[in-house]
Amino acid sequence: MNWYLWGTLFVLPEIILFIIFLWVPIFKGIFYSFYNVDFVDGNHFTGLANYVSILKDDLLWISIKNTLIYMLLGIVLGFWIPPLVAIAVSELRRFQGAARIISYLPSAVPAIVLYGMWMWFFDAVGPINSLLQKFGIEQVSFFSPKLAMASIVILETWQSFGGATLIYIAAIVGIPKDLYEAAEIDGASVWQRVRYIILPSIKTLMGLLLVLQLITTSQGFQAQLSMTDGGPNNATLTYLLWLNHTAFRDLEFGKASAMGSLMFFVLIGMTILYNVMQRRSEKA
Repeated sequence: MNWYLWGTLFVLPEIILFIIFLWVPIFKGIFYSFYNVDFVDGNHFTGLANYVSILKDDLLWISIKNTLIYMLLGIVLGFWIPPLVAIAVSELRRFQGAARIISYLPSAVPAIVLYGMWMWFFDAVGPINSLLQKFGIEQVSFFSPKLAMASIVILETWQSFGGATLIYIAAIVGIPKDLYEAAEIDGASVWQRVRYIILPSIKTLMGLLLVLQLITTSQGFQAQLSMTDGGPNNATLTYLLWLNHTAFRDLEFGKASAMGSLMFFVLIGMTILYNVMQRRSEKA
């Protein structure tokens, strides 16, 4: 009991800060979702009016569709890159340390520098279009309604794949060496080692990181806000970006609180799924 008491006392300041800066705002957001928040005339109880307003708004379905597209593109364009890079690095006979550092470097780039750099890359006269024109390929409009979301996914994949790559490398390093030695004795090729040793060993980790990526991408708005502000023609307007616009551009804080409450319960469901999968992986 003394050890538990001292442990609780040491983490108590963190628990207090956690309650003040996370849970209190969450419950206040749920509370204000039933009010018309007005800083001049005061708050007025409106019941479910904010939720009804959300359901009637055409931007709801547009933002949900864009968020789902963003999540899907994140899987199709970006999810497979970290395990592929991790496997390639783990198969190197030399310079593994340098390869790990190089793969993580994009994650160290500050967000403001990242967005400015990729705005230049995607520009009509930027390096990508200039290179394409040298090969006789027509100029690509990366921020057109059809390509804007994919362009954002590409830049975010470039920035964030390094952290996931290190996690996969750690998992691959933890595979018993006896399996590799037995495979070499049997004359297994690189592809056979990957197929029958590495992929089965990291399969559970890939499932966990997939759920974690879905949770993260469902909250995407920073890149959309910085690069396109939801445009063109709402092509990159995600749910969280719409919430941001509702609160800080339209000043409808009650409606924004209702939107945040709906998002909160969706994320709770996804987090429960993640925890269930994590416990199953630990038992396995």
